[in-house]
Amino acid sequence: MANKSIPKKEFFAPIKAWKYIFKKPVTIKVPYVKREAAERYRGFHINDWNECIGCGTCAKICPTDAIRMVEVDDLPHEYGKKPQRPVIDYGRCSFCAMCVDICTTGSLKMTREYVHVSPEPEDFIFAPTEKGIHGIEDVPVGWIRDEGSDLLELERVEMEMIEGEGRSKSFIEYVKGYSKEQAMHEAARCVECALCTDRCPQHMQIPEYIKAIWRDDLTDALKWLLKGNEENNMLGANPFSAVCGRVCTHKCEEACSLGNRGEAIAIRWLKRYIVDNVPEYDKVLEARPENKGKKVAIVGSGPAGLSAAYFLATMGYEVEVFESLSRPGGVMRYGIPSYRLPDEALDKDIAFIQALGVKILVGVSVGKDIPLQKLKNEFDAVFVSTGFTLGRSTGIPGTEHEDVIQALPLLREIRDYLRGEGPKPKIPKSLVVIGGGNVAMDVARSMARLQIMEYGKVDVKVTSLERTYEEMPADMDEIEEGAEEGVKFYPGWGPVRIVIKNDKVMGIELKKCLQVFDENRRFNPKFDENERQTLEAEMVVEAIGQAPDYSYLPEDLKEKLEFVRGRILTNEYRQTSVKWLFAGGDIVNGPDIIHGVADGYWAARGIDEFLTKGVK
Repeated sequence: MANKSIPKKEFFAPIKAWKYIFKKPVTIKVPYVKREAAERYRGFHINDWNECIGCGTCAKICPTDAIRMVEVDDLPHEYGKKPQRPVIDYGRCSFCAMCVDICTTGSLKMTREYVHVSPEPEDFIFAPTEKGIHGIEDVPVGWIRDEGSDLLELERVEMEMIEGEGRSKSFIEYVKGYSKEQAMHEAARCVECALCTDRCPQHMQIPEYIKAIWRDDLTDALKWLLKGNEENNMLGANPFSAVCGRVCTHKCEEACSLGNRGEAIAIRWLKRYIVDNVPEYDKVLEARPENKGKKVAIVGSGPAGLSAAYFLATMGYEVEVFESLSRPGGVMRYGIPSYRLPDEALDKDIAFIQALGVKILVGVSVGKDIPLQKLKNEFDAVFVSTGFTLGRSTGIPGTEHEDVIQALPLLREIRDYLRGEGPKPKIPKSLVVIGGGNVAMDVARSMARLQIMEYGKVDVKVTSLERTYEEMPADMDEIEEGAEEGVKFYPGWGPVRIVIKNDKVMGIELKKCLQVFDENRRFNPKFDENERQTLEAEMVVEAIGQAPDYSYLPEDLKEKLEFVRGRILTNEYRQTSVKWLFAGGDIVNGPDIIHGVADGYWAARGIDEFLTKGVK
């Protein structure tokens, strides 16, 4: 190898440095002399405890393990927050500012303070507040995250769907679902704070299955959906993941830490991506557990009943489900339009439950075809989850007319007609729906589609007591999409009477609503009796709420049960005051599918305790 001569410039460089040997060094006599730090200096931290949600992303990203999350007794436990705050060890901190760059709320910042002198090592470990390490007001702020250093992607991957006019012409499912690339991109946004798990009624292991999507391991993702935390009695498992991936109320997304600064993770759509892209659930099925030799009867095949059946079957119990209608699924089958929840998705979930040996008897009405007492005699325990099957009426004059109908029977009639199992429902040229919830939206949007098919135009009007869209209990997506499909909204009006001429419904008279709830948040509407309007309609649908039907309960048994505002009172394991009888779903916690799944889970746990340990 040829020798290379050292450049003259480099050879004399060390000698030139000797000229500084006699110069006086610059010395800062800490703490007596303090030099002002640069504007974006990365000094000690401050943290706004009012903004901090205890998500722990700062601790997870710290490369030197200088941050740990500590429980704070005085902080309340709220959904979307943890009663924790970061504690920083400045013996480890490298002042890299990654904790600030990833903070999901912007509560954590770095100051221009860099001097702290103490003989006690513990003084360099503290939980920063707005007053900083020295406890002073108006600490000079240094490093703040900007666009160049932000480590979070705050915009979610947009879901593709059929647009308004196109989707209103059929009952085809209009949400298309994520592609592999879209799902992995969306999954990569998750910071794994698990605030969503805490908010979910079933405590689904959301960060775990989202991480599995990011790894492109859908079999593992599906196991997290269907088996949950196996080490903790399958907590978080959801046998209705195909259903919840489409129509869950997704309260988990409201707790998502990214939602504080941007858009929450699309948790519901990611769940749907998993189940839509694993053809058969049997990949997660294992050998059935040993039969315990005991039988459980379940009344009602809605989300609570079939979820209880699923969890009991995984424990080794024989389960029979009794359903009065011709198909299983309850409100999922008959109360949700097919453009939101197609039969194929529901059937996939139910087939998985049946594959575990669960028997579903349809067309059998408990209380009519078979007494509840007979189930008590032939089974070791009974779980009732009969849902809210009766509608509530406004009771205004004219509601007795045959063209003033309840929402749920109409939705059931539409579903039967579309699958070829029932007659064509009456399709009015003009319709008014009373109510501001999701059921009202389902009726309005379904009838808008039928009107397009029948008459080529939409005349559907929705009126509600709530005065603004934000106050209406329906999801904002439902309201916005309904408007795109031609539905007209009249919020802030209360019904007075049905207008009837020559025995025909002509419309509904309304009066202005000034207040829905009083200062104690009790339902106590107030109206301006002088401000009124009439909406034309050939048919009126009441969608102001549903009620339970307890006609199947014998009177002597009903007297032993405890009720709170029409709902059955249970303990945490959904056990009623009659020890062999358990209850869940709408009749315990109100209408919500994921709540029903949670009720089924805890009821199964309670029944298992009752039958194996005799827990009273």
